[in-house]
Amino acid sequence: MFCGDYVQGTIVPAPNFNPMLDAQMLGGALQGFGCDKDLLIDILTQRCNAQRLVIAEAYQGAFCRDLVSDLKEKLSDHFKDVMVGLMYPPPSYDAHELWHAMKGAGTDENCLIDILASRTNGEIFQMREAYYLQYSRDLQEDIYAETSGHFRDMLVNLVQGTREEGYTDPAMAAQDAMVLWEACQQRTGEHKTLLQMILCNKSYQQLWLVFQEFQNISGQDIVDAINECYDGYFQELLVAVVLCVRDKPAYFAYRLYSAIHDFGFHNRTVIRILIARSEIDLMTIRKRYKERYGKSLFHDIRNFASGHYEKALLAICAGDTDEY
Repeated sequence: MFCGDYVQGTIVPAPNFNPMLDAQMLGGALQGFGCDKDLLIDILTQRCNAQRLVIAEAYQGAFCRDLVSDLKEKLSDHFKDVMVGLMYPPPSYDAHELWHAMKGAGTDENCLIDILASRTNGEIFQMREAYYLQYSRDLQEDIYAETSGHFRDMLVNLVQGTREEGYTDPAMAAQDAMVLWEACQQRTGEHKTLLQMILCNKSYQQLWLVFQEFQNISGQDIVDAINECYDGYFQELLVAVVLCVRDKPAYFAYRLYSAIHDFGFHNRTVIRILIARSEIDLMTIRKRYKERYGKSLFHDIRNFASGHYEKALLAICAGDTDEY
């Protein structure tokens, strides 16, 4: 992270945590004919993921029932997606979203871009393990089968999780910047391969230097150059990697704004980003959102969501504050 401010999530471990009490309260909320959705929100959005997993164990012990199965049975629509999504460990949630993006007819390329352009080597490794454990399939093989062209090649490169970490070489940065500049001019298959190899394998610190050198060489911002020279999902993936190198919370603020305003509220994208980033940088994403778009994320969620679904999304965004 190079933008200079503290990256912060909205959900932190709850103090005075009592998993058995939480499990008993969730049992009361889920048993019988009704369902106390407000109580579900109050508990599950105010505990960190590790605490939710302990609650699920306590619930199993107390009721001999699976908490996730009961949530799926009692809830519906997007509210169910939020509550169930909160119960996945982060690698399993990424794996689930990737699987859902590729199953059946059609592929949700934007989901693949959001996840694979933004995750660390460690997160990718855990995600691949979770994918195999949950679906008995190889994530890289599924990506190869469901995508094509240079977009596929770049996704496969990213999912290998081989990015250098912490390494910088100013002299090499100038050379890499020249390669990127030539790739934006020539646009041959070989140049596209070199372009994606640099963006997928160099460290964030090194790419920061490369982008500065690119500006010096070309007189143009690299995002503008990519947008001029390439199109389609390959172009979107290239830009996503650049934006994540520069300011990952700003990238997700942009993706949330697009999901809310460009697609008539793309629920799955909004839910995925809020849950996945809730313990990493969602507070910072909120800040970027307000800075860049003039309205708070709370304001825009209220305008498009309603009922307990709206309340759950706002609770994740707020964390342990009462801002909404």
